[in-house]
Amino acid sequence: MRKVVPLWIALLAASALLNGQAIATDRPAVTDSSLVVPRGSFQFENGTQVTDSAGHNTFDGPETLVRFGIASRTELRFTAPDYYSAGFGDTTLGLKQQISHTAGGFDLSLILSVSLPSGAQAISSHGYDPALQLPWSQKLSENWTAAGMLSIYGTTEGGKRNDTGEFTLLFDRQLTGPWDAFLEYAGDFPQRGGPRHLLHAGTAYKLAPRHQLDFHLGVGLSRAAPNHFIGVGYSFLFQAVRP
Repeated sequence: MRKVVPLWIALLAASALLNGQAIATDRPAVTDSSLVVPRGSFQFENGTQVTDSAGHNTFDGPETLVRFGIASRTELRFTAPDYYSAGFGDTTLGLKQQISHTAGGFDLSLILSVSLPSGAQAISSHGYDPALQLPWSQKLSENWTAAGMLSIYGTTEGGKRNDTGEFTLLFDRQLTGPWDAFLEYAGDFPQRGGPRHLLHAGTAYKLAPRHQLDFHLGVGLSRAAPNHFIGVGYSFLFQAVRP
């Protein structure tokens, strides 16, 4: 533990001293960022969440996503297993490719990933679950941005594939330079089972250009969705390799 603490302090200090692109995270919205991380940089996104589903509260964390920029428009992604009361969940590996980045403020990316059956017996899907996501964003004005994501998840449930489509739509308002807030709709449409509709809101505050705190909460709008959830998170970006 004594060795870990100085390492984290060093990483934060190095990040604070570096100039460059400000942090743009996938959290806390369901909609992922339409941007990739800068080449040669690591971004760590972390959080915890409490979910109430059918009167049963579930806690999970650390919700860690590690993103590494391998080119100006490409990043590698690693989602660490979340911990639940029954054990750790599955691991996910992925790749994100920037497709569009225009002067008019339209950004589009493609994310390909696969979940590996590495989790505990009661948590793991026990399958190799692929996913395809297309996050986009469009600048509407100086302070307003519209964004969304179209996704297909090849989820394994009970040993059978239950392909699920997802649609999200988000509106983000820049309140001050480092502070923004969003309102989001997210809908999941599985092959088997009822649709899951969510209304989601949250806020993020940049302590520094490469450090972000976030808070979010959501409510279910359909029977298959969770009743509500609430979460907090902290993310940071640092340059590991000089571009």
